[in-house]
Amino acid sequence: MSASLHLAGPDALARLATMIDAAGSPLDFAQIEGALAPILNGTPHGAAYLIGPARAPVGFVLVSFGWCVNAGGMTATIDQIFIRENIRGRGMGSEVLIALPKALAAAGVMTMRAHIPSDNTRAKSLFARLRFIETDAQTMQLALT
Repeated sequence: MSASLHLAGPDALARLATMIDAAGSPLDFAQIEGALAPILNGTPHGAAYLIGPARAPVGFVLVSFGWCVNAGGMTATIDQIFIRENIRGRGMGSEVLIALPKALAAAGVMTMRAHIPSDNTRAKSLFARLRFIETDAQTMQLALT
C-alpha cells in the first residue's frame, strides 16, 4: 500500500473527522468538524492531508503554518500524524515523512517541526532516521532548505 498524500478539501470533512475522533481526540465530533472546516476550506493557517487512497484513507496528517524570522520565513508544524494501527509497521510513516517535507518545501516552507511526547521512543526514532533533529525534549525539527 502506498503512502500517497492527498490534500484534503471540504468533501473530506466527515472522513477526516471520523479518523481524528477514532485516534482519540479530546474534542467531541462537532468540535472536531468545527476545527477542521477552516483548514479544509483553504485557510492559510493549516492543511490536512489524507494518507493512502483518497477514497479510503488509512491515516492523516494535520499541519499548521507559522512564520519565524530565524528560520528564514514560513514554518510548518505537524499537529497530528495518524496511521491506522493495523496498517502501522509497513513503512507508511517513513514514506509520509519523506513526501511531506518535499511538498511543503515546494510551497515555500523553510522548516518543519513535530512535537513528540518524550516517552514516544518509536516516533522519535522514526523522525530521527529521517534527519529530524531533536531541539528539546519534545520537539524535532527538519530544515527544508
